[in-house]
Amino acid sequence: MARRKPKYYQKDKKNEDGPVRLKNSVSSRGDNQKKYIKSILHNDIVFCDGPAGSGKTHIAVGCAVQSLIEGKVERIVITRPTVEAGESIGYLPGTADQKLTPYLLPVFDELKYFVSQEQIFSWKNKGILEVAPIGLMRGRSFHNSFIIGDECQNLSMEQTKMFLTRMGFESKLVITGDRSQSDLPFSRQGAFTTCLEKLKDVSGIGIIHLKKCDIVRNPLIPLILECLDEIGD
Repeated sequence: MARRKPKYYQKDKKNEDGPVRLKNSVSSRGDNQKKYIKSILHNDIVFCDGPAGSGKTHIAVGCAVQSLIEGKVERIVITRPTVEAGESIGYLPGTADQKLTPYLLPVFDELKYFVSQEQIFSWKNKGILEVAPIGLMRGRSFHNSFIIGDECQNLSMEQTKMFLTRMGFESKLVITGDRSQSDLPFSRQGAFTTCLEKLKDVSGIGIIHLKKCDIVRNPLIPLILECLDEIGD
């Protein structure tokens, strides 16, 4: 049975927005990114490990926007650990959404690559785009959603288990991280790496590893990372 399109794509007298206009569409640069996109299409859960600039967040956001526009999901849910604020978003002023927003600027930068600022604002106002702090997810289930967890190497094992079990029916979950760059205390590190190793053979879960060769930022970045990796911790 064909999946019903969300109401906000069914233009009627109450909805004058019309179709969403994409500024750019999601595409791959290299074989590893191509495997990443294919994995998102064919799996319910995808873990993507890779260095900064390799396209982890960019592709996750692009696939989420595409899924939303095509009516495959009804909303996009995004989250990111607030490690710099000491595990709590209470140190910043405003609502939970406003407190988490500074940590999610990289995700919103990617959103603005695919759609306009006005479209993002409209989606947020209608609840089609939701910012969901990890600390406030317990007890929730996200159905018909494309869920993005960014920088998840900074989640503890307890947080990771809780986050994974928030996924509801007809949803996709993409979890990105760089296992070499955890900001957690040493005793709480390793959950992301454990998932990459323990879940690799589970049907419906994709495990993708992006490399330095996949970095699409300034060509100096792979060289910098290579030199600094030689120094060690």
